[in-house]
Amino acid sequence: MNWWDDVLHRAVAEVVLVGALAGLIGVQVVLRRLSFFTMALTHATFPGVVAASIIGVNILLGGVVAGAVVALGVAALSRRRGQDAAAATGVLLSGGFALGAALVATQSGFSRDLSSFLVGSILTVDTTDLITTAVVLAAVAGVLTGCARPLLLTGFDRAGAEAAGLSTGFWDVVLLLTIEVVAVTIVPAAGTILALSLIVAPAAAARLWSDRLAVASGLSVLFAVVSGLAGLYASTRWNVAAGAAISLAATGVLLLSWLLVRARAGLARGAGVTA
Repeated sequence: MNWWDDVLHRAVAEVVLVGALAGLIGVQVVLRRLSFFTMALTHATFPGVVAASIIGVNILLGGVVAGAVVALGVAALSRRRGQDAAAATGVLLSGGFALGAALVATQSGFSRDLSSFLVGSILTVDTTDLITTAVVLAAVAGVLTGCARPLLLTGFDRAGAEAAGLSTGFWDVVLLLTIEVVAVTIVPAAGTILALSLIVAPAAAARLWSDRLAVASGLSVLFAVVSGLAGLYASTRWNVAAGAAISLAATGVLLLSWLLVRARAGLARGAGVTA
């Protein structure tokens, strides 16, 4: 039997790829405080994912189209005076999810289980999903590496970026669209609801350990992959939903990191007092 024919083998490969993908983009999400936008994006892409499944095309295509509309809309609103981008994002969050649920309700005997869109179904990924995730991972890594300087400047020194001749609006759109592609890609593994935890929690844990972007990115990828593998193991060992187990594992990594960092800080203060 071919190695890829085994369901668990494919799931392990997918969870490693998805973990690396979520870990890389998660650092940008956490540092720029885009967690709420990412949550809204995962919900707003839901109707695109459902529509693509109904039509019979790749869900990545439907999710990308729906997510691109949302990302460009948020980027446009955030640049207009008097517009509350956060409020618009919140409306898109609930509106997108409601539209997806409405699409499902119109389909009598819908062949795809709604829960697979919401919480993922990593044990059903096929070779096409693996190839798609690998290609997206390579593309995202290339974008974040090749565009590291402009993304860093526009994120933390917008005045300096504008003085250097960079278009802050353009680079904002580049990052938002990159986040959107990642969110849609990991739907088969984590679903539209639980994707946020895999993107944000490992990156937030990494941020506790280091302020350096390169170090935080490496730790974020490591934590996300470990969370995915731990969740997958728990799923097969105790017969629980894989997406939920992965999400809980990621949350556990964040909690453990917070406790360890606090304990290390307490020991350091104690040693200082003793000295």
